[in-house]
Amino acid sequence: MAADTRRERVYKALRDRLMSGTPSPDERLSEERLAEQYEVSRTPVREALARLVSDGLVERRDQGLYPYRPRFDDLADLYELRTTLELRGIRRALDGESVRHDPDVLGPALDRWYEIREDPPEPDAGFVTLDERFHMTLLAASGNRALCDALASVNAKVRPVRMFDYLTPDRIVATVDEHIEVAELVLADKLDDAHDLLLAHIDTSRSVVVRRAEEARAFARMARAVRD
Repeated sequence: MAADTRRERVYKALRDRLMSGTPSPDERLSEERLAEQYEVSRTPVREALARLVSDGLVERRDQGLYPYRPRFDDLADLYELRTTLELRGIRRALDGESVRHDPDVLGPALDRWYEIREDPPEPDAGFVTLDERFHMTLLAASGNRALCDALASVNAKVRPVRMFDYLTPDRIVATVDEHIEVAELVLADKLDDAHDLLLAHIDTSRSVVVRRAEEARAFARMARAVRD
């Protein structure tokens, strides 16, 4: 098996386990133990763990790497901040700040999403990276770099739960269609409509991820109770 294939297999297997809540937050993710479990060398495990750290599903502590569990009590505040930042990119233009979204930034992104609509990917948690890229590009097109930096920070904190949004075909299709519609409205200067659609888009995603994350957390509790 090629090294890239091994690395991808370990990455996806670990990601699925982490999203299901199977490892305890106090369970150290040992390279040696995981390599033995997946019957690979430590190199693909190390590379997979590095990607999972970047995804926000694994965190570094003094004793090593551990599963990251976002605090559900913080999600409402984080989503409020995310919504505020993203909508501010549109509000800047609506509030008469002589701002117009840069078509040279947003136009190519829209073309890419047309291509995705023609050949949509299979449901997969990794779709979150494409979704984040769209929202970052939309905000960047409004011209405020500081807003983008703040959004990137929020994205990193909510990414582990946002991955739950892309596990069914209907959510992939809805996300693609809504991205395209928001971008088209912005480029057509129909900013009030774009503002309302973006707000609804983010709110729907929040509802989906919180519900599915809570279901996964409940399943993990039951699984641990059975093991104990």
